[in-house]
Amino acid sequence: MTQHIFVIGLDEFNLQELRTVRNADEYEFHGLVGYDTLVLPDTYDMDAIMAEARAVLNAAPAVDAIIGHWDFPTTSMLPILRREYGLPTSSLESVLYCENKYWNRVAGRQALPECTPEFQGLDPFSDDPVGDLKMEYPFWLKPAVSFSSYLGFKIENESQYREAMATIRDNIQVFSEPFDNIMQYSCNPAALPDSGNGATCVAEALIGGHLCTLEGYVHRGETHVYAIIDSLRSSNNVSFFSYQYPSHLPEGIKERMCRNAATILEHIGLDNSPFNMEIFWDEAQDKLWLLEINPRISKSHCPIFEIATGTSHHEVAIDIALGKRPDFPRPEGHYPMAGKFMPRVFGDTRVTRVPSANEIEALYRRYPDLRLSIAVEEGMMLSELRAQDSYSYEIGDVFIGAENETALHEKFRHIMATLDFRFADVLPTNYGSLDDMPHFPPPEMPLQAHG
Repeated sequence: MTQHIFVIGLDEFNLQELRTVRNADEYEFHGLVGYDTLVLPDTYDMDAIMAEARAVLNAAPAVDAIIGHWDFPTTSMLPILRREYGLPTSSLESVLYCENKYWNRVAGRQALPECTPEFQGLDPFSDDPVGDLKMEYPFWLKPAVSFSSYLGFKIENESQYREAMATIRDNIQVFSEPFDNIMQYSCNPAALPDSGNGATCVAEALIGGHLCTLEGYVHRGETHVYAIIDSLRSSNNVSFFSYQYPSHLPEGIKERMCRNAATILEHIGLDNSPFNMEIFWDEAQDKLWLLEINPRISKSHCPIFEIATGTSHHEVAIDIALGKRPDFPRPEGHYPMAGKFMPRVFGDTRVTRVPSANEIEALYRRYPDLRLSIAVEEGMMLSELRAQDSYSYEIGDVFIGAENETALHEKFRHIMATLDFRFADVLPTNYGSLDDMPHFPPPEMPLQAHG
């Protein structure tokens, strides 16, 4: 019997990834609220968004599962809608602990103090933000609710702090207003911290080391980690360069990470949910630092798993939403190693050339595993791109597989040379030569932070 799976913010790219999962012929995938409404709109009208979602679900022949792979507000909509339609779900409160970076740090201080950096919640609308600050420079400043390093800044002095706070104050409402709207759905607000809200900022000490992401799920109270993916940085030690699977981290370090993941997730009460968790390993001090928790699969990793294991890990999200324990991953991929590369330009300029359809098709013929997404168009300024980090512009995504890391990086460099993006100004990139490309482990790993 066909099962009806509703996907919040469904787009064509992820629809194709969903169709790679086992038993996909038994599922009918339906979009739930449009991509443009959920991903990078100017504002989120949560009352209208929730009303639209309910109207679609009420008219459906059946609602067997509701899933989503985007950040807030998608992740917070899931427990609300699942609860209303009688589906397996995590609690909204446990998800909000993940969404709000300040609350996430509060939970970390309670459950994993040895893995939680010094931090402070701040009000960007305070009359005296400098007087409120107790942190010593340098530190990382970011809104409690955001994604993709949006409005995240490394702060080294008071002048930078004042400037960053002014920028955050002018833009934080994009996420703070919908977050505060979502709060009205909480059935147990007493379970949440008594300080901080959607308009809070968090300042935290710089942490660093080898960064990786744990992909896992919690099913009926048991935490399972099924993959660890290495995250490599560009030369500025902030902007991501690539995600690579499988991880090169030592087995003992991976085991410690998995134990810590179970501890913090049990503390916040996340259950019946996939998750991904970013953790630093500071090798010099043999210390683990928890960076953040997301109550969803990472969409950035879906093609990686398809290349390396034969199936997107959308399969995990579907199984959990249906109340089943996943059987993932399975060794059915085309390559033993796979990665997502994020070609970046470090500075604003005008795009003067993008690859033609024929050039892209030729690359697909040469590299059948290639998944390519281009974010820029000829004539646009890079500053027109949405949701970029504060230090670079990501011009696309490149997903590929290879026999090992060296071959993976060489393949990426050849693909970028063939695509031949051009710009009005000569600016640094992270794909110009093999010397520009970090490898694991990098020769140096100074302290760093992520938004």
